[in-house]
Amino acid sequence: MITKLGEKLTYLFLKYMPDAFVFAILLTLLVAFGAFFWLDTAPLDIIKSWYTGFFDLLAFGMQIVLIIITGFSIALSPIVNRGIDSITRYINTPRQVYFLVVLIGILLSMISFGWCVITAVLARELALRVKGINYPFLIACVYFSLNSWVLGLSSSIPLLLNTEKNYLIEADILSQVIPTSLTLGSTLNMAMMVVMILGAPILMALLIPKEKKPRELNNMLVKGESDEGISINEEAASYQLPFRALSDRFNNSRLLQATIVIMGLAYIVYHFSTKGVDLNFNIMIFIFLILGMALHQTPIRYVIAMKRASSNVSGVLFQYPFYAGIMGIMIYTGLGEKLAQLLASVATLNSYPFFAYLAGGIVNFAIPSAGGEFAVVGPSIIHAVKEIGVGLPDAQVAAMIARASMAVAYGESLTNMLQPFYLLLVLPIMTKGVNIQTRDVMGYLVIPFLMFFIIQSILVVWMPLN
Repeated sequence: MITKLGEKLTYLFLKYMPDAFVFAILLTLLVAFGAFFWLDTAPLDIIKSWYTGFFDLLAFGMQIVLIIITGFSIALSPIVNRGIDSITRYINTPRQVYFLVVLIGILLSMISFGWCVITAVLARELALRVKGINYPFLIACVYFSLNSWVLGLSSSIPLLLNTEKNYLIEADILSQVIPTSLTLGSTLNMAMMVVMILGAPILMALLIPKEKKPRELNNMLVKGESDEGISINEEAASYQLPFRALSDRFNNSRLLQATIVIMGLAYIVYHFSTKGVDLNFNIMIFIFLILGMALHQTPIRYVIAMKRASSNVSGVLFQYPFYAGIMGIMIYTGLGEKLAQLLASVATLNSYPFFAYLAGGIVNFAIPSAGGEFAVVGPSIIHAVKEIGVGLPDAQVAAMIARASMAVAYGESLTNMLQPFYLLLVLPIMTKGVNIQTRDVMGYLVIPFLMFFIIQSILVVWMPLN
């Protein structure tokens, strides 16, 4: 029954879900109309807000592109391919692949959400080797595993709350930091981890489409785009001149590459020894880059690997500014804050975590960035919690703020399953040479979303923090 429902929802998404770019355009218009009719904002002010925000995610978009291509280039190295070949000796059925991909994806994303690139690489390579895999469903498995990032080391909202002199303290919204013992280290967050690690792989295994002829990757590759071709080493050799040349010696110099790798490793050691487990985007990109150079050994091989890895990132490059424009309308017209105030105004001592969770989920459609979203809704949520907690001990109010903030984070993460913003992080790797669109994938995520929405709603309201 659950499988049939999943198939029905997949069909509906195929029929009605437009391309991710069209989705961004429609969402832009929806948010613009919301600002016009609800806040009575002048059309020109809406357009100016849209333009102001349009370029706010340029740095973030470039970071995403670098995460994709540096991660993908690692997968193109011979040693990684040999490692994946060895995995397929033990993982050789579609069900095993789905389960493994979701589990590994969850664990990797808890380290950093950028590491879903590694999950995407592993999933694609397994799909090339194991017969019978429904490839769009496998992409959905990779994307769903990304949900765990909000529980782990790179969860931006709890890290912000624990940062000295953060903007909430500077604005006198908070009087002191909220320690991670009340957020990431709480019983609530541990319970969420258990549900995700144990529940998500099993749930996705139960939702495997029952098709006589599944859409396998090898059968979907566009003619001329097959992953099988000349190797990177062979292509590098083809560039060499028929006579000895200094340029070829530089291009193929292991010593030159090794020098940069050693310099990079020295900085990585310095970074973590002085800053602890600080896994921000920049250091992740740097690690991926240095690791890729080490695995490919020579400059020319790494250049070829990066060229191959960069062939499918156009979606990120031109779509992220449109989402930034949506974010601009929400922020600069006050629409996001107004929505948060509305939800917070109906919250009570018992229901405030659920409304915070709901606010995080709804606003995420227009501001698909946890840090950016919390900057908009966080102050209203925190003010509401402080009003509800008037007369209570400071420690209890701090715990309430921690619960509400984590509820926003959980809601923000889960509703990514209904909108394709972060799917653009996965698609460039998994759809290289394949005609797959967001509508082929999103339908498989509706039931997991609904199931986890119910579970998380219960946990954010009733699960103790300690």
